Amino acid sequence: MKNRNFTDSHHAARVARVLLVIGLGFMSGCTSVSPVPETVIYKSGLNQVHLEKDPDSVSNSHPMTLSQSEVGALLRGVRVWKQRNLVHQLYAGESERTRGFRNEEVKVLAPALANALELASPDQRVYFHLSHVTDYGEEETTSGWVSIRGNLLYLSLSEIHDRHSPGADITKYDRVLPNVPEQAPSFGVTFEPEEYVAKARSGWRLFTPDQQEELQIQYREALEALTKSPKS
Repeated sequence: MKNRNFTDSHHAARVARVLLVIGLGFMSGCTSVSPVPETVIYKSGLNQVHLEKDPDSVSNSHPMTLSQSEVGALLRGVRVWKQRNLVHQLYAGESERTRGFRNEEVKVLAPALANALELASPDQRVYFHLSHVTDYGEEETTSGWVSIRGNLLYLSLSEIHDRHSPGADITKYDRVLPNVPEQAPSFGVTFEPEEYVAKARSGWRLFTPDQQEELQIQYREALEALTKSPKS
């Protein structure tokens, strides 16, 4: 009888653990879903900019007026690079820093982001997604969020120039998460001049392959410096 009670208790404990894991997985899946767009600001093909609820539940300094040229200057100051492991760094060094937003991307984003910030409410943030086909037939995507709190502009990036193989060969994708890039190396991000970066945070979303890099930029001071000595 004791053995039977022990077996039943052991089985019940295993079932409870399984249910707990399933419950946590379900909750994490729910929290990883992107907020529903509230106001579409710009949409052309797969490119889009929209307003959505800010999940941080903070009071942003919205609406905020920035000109297209000011937004463009801030975007041109973003620098990104591929992260290399220690072994790779020893024989190849650090990756070269490149612009996070090319001229053609700034041309699309600057007016849309300026418009979005002017229409956003304090509990909203701006989401953007850029997508185009490369010369090799791959889809290249860049996604992120923008918000302003006080004297800081928050720029978060979840992907930057990520390459996705053509849709015909689905074997190169995770069948559960079909939008995961075939090659998605971790990346670093900063803003130049770097003295105007108040804080930089790096993280990964729980139970997903998503990386998220956040910059907190002293944008007013940065704009003043960039106006005096513009950078390419």
